[in-house]
Amino acid sequence: MTRFFLFLLLLPVFRTADGSLPRATESLTFLFYNVENLYDTADDPNSGDNEFLPRSAKQWDQKKYSRKIADIARVLAEVSGKNLPDVIGLCEVENRRVLDDLVRSPKITSGKYKYIHYDDRDSRSIDMALLYKPAAFHLISGNLIRVKNSRGGIFARGILYVTGRLTSGEILHVFVNHWPARTGDRVERENSRKEIAAELRRQTNDIRNRDKKALIVIMGDMNDEPGDVSLKNVLEAGPPGSSSRSGLVNLMIPSWQKGEGTVKFEKDWKMLDNLIVSETLTGKSGYHVEGNKGFVFRAPWMEYRSGNGQVSPKRTYSGNTYSGGVSDHFPVYFRLVRQI
Repeated sequence: MTRFFLFLLLLPVFRTADGSLPRATESLTFLFYNVENLYDTADDPNSGDNEFLPRSAKQWDQKKYSRKIADIARVLAEVSGKNLPDVIGLCEVENRRVLDDLVRSPKITSGKYKYIHYDDRDSRSIDMALLYKPAAFHLISGNLIRVKNSRGGIFARGILYVTGRLTSGEILHVFVNHWPARTGDRVERENSRKEIAAELRRQTNDIRNRDKKALIVIMGDMNDEPGDVSLKNVLEAGPPGSSSRSGLVNLMIPSWQKGEGTVKFEKDWKMLDNLIVSETLTGKSGYHVEGNKGFVFRAPWMEYRSGNGQVSPKRTYSGNTYSGGVSDHFPVYFRLVRQI
């Protein structure tokens, strides 16, 4: 026994370059995922769920629903290895029941997730939600921002705005988005995305005017790429390392510039899912984005491979034909780290 303790005393003590002992690092993973039509199987007369019922053309039943829930949970479990994501933005969820079933899924129950969800105005009843680990993100407030359009109405989908306190004591502002699709009237839809981007810019400007050091995270399916007008010129979210009047940085630009994307459209990858943060999260002290960039998460089991070798996200349905995939989008994620 004496020799054992002598051995421990003789073990080398590793120090940093300046001679100090290394400090522990805390890591928080943020993820956004468009889960593509996550409906339950119950008929809700107040919901636009008729396409996803057992007697519909899709024959959406409990077995298919349970598989989709389990597969989404598997995605969340695989993104960060041993540690589940700390803050998760979702879109295309029908209601609280699907969120309850998701957070109780065996692969992610250890996260003890809570969530914020509001019923929005979308005719298809597909909403946004934010899942969070209470141990890492102490909820302060949450609300759904209704966005007015130039025609005097209100957009079908608003912006989910949530604030929480991190373990450091700092407040984090999180915005979850699902902007109008690119289908339909191309010009009208593009103008709609620009209008929502302008409202988001007003919200972040207001926060930054009150607190120059505010920590902001914007995530969502914007249905626009980083170089499109809504993101580049209206929101003014530039590449990591840049500086703009908005004080916002799009973490997906490096991946987008390499030809990566979250959605496959006519054989081309499109980076429609974006992760944007305030410049205050891109420094080297306090919480900061690891590597100053975001990532697309994909695994072979989430992919569809065509006969000619083309790869795309494997969706749940192709028309009314069940294909058993998770979603027509890949999720995106980044990590915040700080020394403690």
